Order: sequence, then C-alpha cells, then structure tokens
Amino acid sequence: MDTPIPVALRTARMLLRSWNPEDAPALAPILVANVAHLGPWIPAHVATPAPLSALAERLSGFAADFAAGRGFRYALLTPDESQILGEADLFPRAATGRVPLGEADHVELGYWLDAAVTGRGYATEAARALLDVAATVPGMTHAEIRCDRGNAPSAALPQRLGFHLAGVEGELQIWRKPLQGSGVPGVKCCFSRPALATRARPS
Repeated sequence: MDTPIPVALRTARMLLRSWNPEDAPALAPILVANVAHLGPWIPAHVATPAPLSALAERLSGFAADFAAGRGFRYALLTPDESQILGEADLFPRAATGRVPLGEADHVELGYWLDAAVTGRGYATEAARALLDVAATVPGMTHAEIRCDRGNAPSAALPQRLGFHLAGVEGELQIWRKPLQGSGVPGVKCCFSRPALATRARPS
C-alpha cells in the first residue's frame, strides 16, 4: 500500500525507520534489561522479551502493519544504526479506535525509550518529527497521545509539545493537539526502504 508516511526519517540526532526482523538480536537484550521500566506501561506484545525467532516474527508483523498502513512503528536509532534507543509510533485513529490510514481522521503517537537513554530529549525529538509527518497527511485534524496518568515522565512529553489534556478514560489521560502545516526544521524523509549499510547491533 502506498502511503504518505515515510519509512525512514532523520532528525538532528537520530534515524527513525520501520522495524525489520534483522533488528531482533539488537532489540532482545534491551527488552530484557527494561522489563521493570517498560512492563507497567507498554503492551506485552511490544515490551515482553522473547526468543530471537519469536522476536523476529514480532518485528516482521510490525513491518507488515507499516507497509499495509495499519500502524507505523519506528525504531529509534543512532545515526549510524549502532544502537537502538527505543521506539516511536504513529497509529491512525477514528472515533471507533485504531483504523487503517485510509479510514482515519486523526493520529495517535506512542513512544518508549531504553531506560539507559532517558532524560536526553530523544522521545520529544522523535515525537516532533512524527507530528511533522502527520501534518502532511490529508484529512488529519489532530494528534493524540494516550498515557497512563501514573506515568509522569510520559505525560510530561505532550505538555512540552503544546498538547492539552482533553479527557480521561479510566487510567488513561488523553492529550490532543491540532495538526498544522509541516514545518519542523531538520527532518529528512525517505518514502522507500533505504539501502542502509549496517543494522542495529548491541553496544
């Protein structure tokens, strides 16, 4: 499926690109090391450690969802791809919940970081880049961030980016921001899978 969502983005300090099965060996130890950090907040099908074969299958599913326009999960990498920093996501949404891109009228942002690299602005930088992308998609009215109200660091990010608290659903805070024209400087997009020389590997 052709979509206006690029498969790769470069920001000032990161490469964002869709996951692929070859990332499993580098991702596996990060998930193991971050069970306590991610487990309370991130869905089990994303954060739970798994054997390499199962993890590669999981990442293959993420890549298939990306290609089909169902959800856009980006690995956050150092520019040379030597280190995985975390993940940032764009999920198309409508009033009924998450939907394929062609049925959406707004987007949901998601993100997580390796605990070893928190506090350095990576999640905010990635979210800014994805807001810039979302603003170019026809028909998208606003962006949304849904985070557990017990997760103070996660809730601080939408406030930094000018979101307003639109409501609460159970334990989830719903933060929203209208989408405006693209214009975040320093973000370079690639709309086809880049031929990258190296893959992320454990450091």
